[in-house]
Amino acid sequence: MPSTLPDGAPAPVDGTLPASALNGVGDRPFGIYLHVPFCTTRCGYCDFNTYTATELGTAPGASRSTWADGATAELRLARRALGAADVEVSTVFVGGGTPTLLPPSELARVLDVVDGEFGLAHDAEVTTEANPESVSKASLDELRAAGFTRVSVGMQSARPHVLSTLDRVHTPGRPARAAADAYAAGFEHVSLDLIYGTPGESLDDWRASLETALESAPDHVSAYALIVEEGTALAARMARGELPMPDDDDQADKYLLADDLLAAAGYDWYELSNWATMADARCRHNELYWTGADWWGVGPGAHSHVGGTRWWNVKHPAAWAGRLSDGSSPAYAREILDAATRRTERVLLEVRLAGGLDLGLLDDDGRRAAEHAVERGLGAADAFAHGRLVLTRQGRLLADAVVRDLLG
Repeated sequence: MPSTLPDGAPAPVDGTLPASALNGVGDRPFGIYLHVPFCTTRCGYCDFNTYTATELGTAPGASRSTWADGATAELRLARRALGAADVEVSTVFVGGGTPTLLPPSELARVLDVVDGEFGLAHDAEVTTEANPESVSKASLDELRAAGFTRVSVGMQSARPHVLSTLDRVHTPGRPARAAADAYAAGFEHVSLDLIYGTPGESLDDWRASLETALESAPDHVSAYALIVEEGTALAARMARGELPMPDDDDQADKYLLADDLLAAAGYDWYELSNWATMADARCRHNELYWTGADWWGVGPGAHSHVGGTRWWNVKHPAAWAGRLSDGSSPAYAREILDAATRRTERVLLEVRLAGGLDLGLLDDDGRRAAEHAVERGLGAADAFAHGRLVLTRQGRLLADAVVRDLLG
């Protein structure tokens, strides 16, 4: 979740949604995102809306002890805003920040509110992110008992010098222990999240990280190229010449190595940066984002989308909690997406998926660009013949360029 907020039209104080958004709500998959903005330290590469205890101080509503109260208030506002429609929740994703800095009982309390206000689907996917050091066997046991089914552990790297460059702090071997404890607690799915392309990371370092992750036998792996975000400590170090910028060729080599090792171990890619051992292990919540379904984002700076209306909350935890305590919506601004914008976003996101892009979404120029991508070996010819653009492995490396061509 980026730390900056886009511009938009003022959001209604009472949180009401336009009729166009409510049309069909409940018929589409619906998810809840819960943003927990707390971290023990700030990672140098992170541009998310997160805060340490020192940054927050003692402002009312800004403490870990009051987050669940604010989340409860926003969930109840969401239920009122969505009207009388039966809106069953198919996925819940608790992200941050480091959600597992909160006691499991607080996360369980908010999950109970989700179930009470909306109802959780019988097969709901309920995920929490976790840092390796922020969970224990006991806490994972509590989370599983509360109804969490999936945990996503931020491993990033197995090499201490790479973690140091990223300002990540965890004990070597701790991610594997966290994964084992999660499975022992009965979690259905465990993901390990990795980052490649950090300055000073060799190809052998990256191979070691992948092999270490695979030894933990997660059923899902995310591998993201390092992006240097403006305003971060990492960007400042690079601006001062202390570290080199990531190299595109190096990141491409590391992506191919990840794809090779993961495929050999039985993982299939289903989105450019995500691999799973089976369809059930895919992150269904993220698939809501990628396919333009509905979700309500709860928490400071959280973004939401329902029926073509998108909005985003005020950033600071104290401002977020203050609005809710006054009975107001915490939404900062919103936009109603027109047909052209929704089509563009579908192209941007769906071309990244293993299922590919429906060629019917493209205009004549876009379809010619898709045909050219197939001719260049960037798209699969058999899928194209059946009306879809599915990127080949080489196409995945050049996905951004393919999208630019498709959209002209």
